[in-house]
Amino acid sequence: MNVVEATSFAYQSLSANKLRAGLTMLGMVIGTASIILVVTIALTGRDYILQQIQGLGSNLIYLYYEAAATASSPKALADYLSLEDLKAIQGLRHIVAATGVVTSHDRLAIDGREREISVIGTTPEYKRVRNLRIISGRSFDDLDEGSFNKVCLLTEELARKLFGTVEVRGKSVKLFQVRFEAIGVFKEGVETFGQSEVSTYSVLVPLSILQRFNMTDKIDLIYASATSNSYVPIATQNIQQLLDSRHRFGSAYRIENLTEMLRAAGRIANALTLVLFLIATVSLIISGIGIMNIMLVTVTERTKEIGIKMAIGARRSEILYQFLAEAIFLSTSGGSAGIIVGLSGPLLANWFTGLDIPIPWVSILVAFTLSLIVGVTFGIIPANRAARMNPVDALRFE
Repeated sequence: MNVVEATSFAYQSLSANKLRAGLTMLGMVIGTASIILVVTIALTGRDYILQQIQGLGSNLIYLYYEAAATASSPKALADYLSLEDLKAIQGLRHIVAATGVVTSHDRLAIDGREREISVIGTTPEYKRVRNLRIISGRSFDDLDEGSFNKVCLLTEELARKLFGTVEVRGKSVKLFQVRFEAIGVFKEGVETFGQSEVSTYSVLVPLSILQRFNMTDKIDLIYASATSNSYVPIATQNIQQLLDSRHRFGSAYRIENLTEMLRAAGRIANALTLVLFLIATVSLIISGIGIMNIMLVTVTERTKEIGIKMAIGARRSEILYQFLAEAIFLSTSGGSAGIIVGLSGPLLANWFTGLDIPIPWVSILVAFTLSLIVGVTFGIIPANRAARMNPVDALRFE
């Protein structure tokens, strides 16, 4: 008996009881669809999380002054990061851009009452390093920085609160009792939900202006961007060595990057994917047990048929292949239908909501492979039971 004959016999046998075959396959449909949806959602969620972190800059390095040389010694102005430190970092190997940040606060009248806003002094490189999006207008440039031009950029929320629009050209904002020309509106490339120096109500001004107001060249925070993600560790080490050489012994500077965060997020997402996958696999195993039970019942019902086939010359291996083919046919047919159901979910979501959910081909491959394995694993027991029957006893069975 070849594969075609075994499949034909399996189809004819299952067709004789369509309702039972359909209900048996239903479990495989649900289990396989669950595999497709779980893997798709898990991988899509993982990619989204990693893209959000990478949007902040997977090659981003940030550093700030943390503590004095000793616990008992006071903090000295020379310990703080300065404009000279920023220039030195910009000249390091594997650093493509660096910017400094000084944060101050002022109050503006918003919606009829005064609210505190953050005023961020920074350099033109801030837009590139922090992956900002300019919604309208422009960002300030080296000319604005070198000429001490009183210009500013507003967050989208602040611009709408102050002017009712994001088109702010020709408008001005009073900061520290001085009029600043609003030249643009910006937003973060990836929302940090207030966990960075940028808040809902923030204003960007040239670093030179804010340092002049503060009468110091102290910098609160420095961002640096490495040439690529692979150079982040060595660039971080080079910055640490540079700061150690430029400041007194023992001064502590916190230097961090997003590489470890990316790795941790990847590990967490992979673990979550595995857990969800195992949960979905349980439903396939339950379906396989259902197939095995139904096939055992089928073997019992067809005992006399098995005895007749053996009496007229059917080999035990042919009996085994026939019943195994029925189990595999049930599982793969249910698995194929489950794949269609599983794929329809993301496709319908895209059709009705426009939400693009990529379907990884690996989920389809895994789902079909598991359905095949379930058919073979749980079909071999009833098939082997049928093949081992004694022909004489089978013919006497009533």
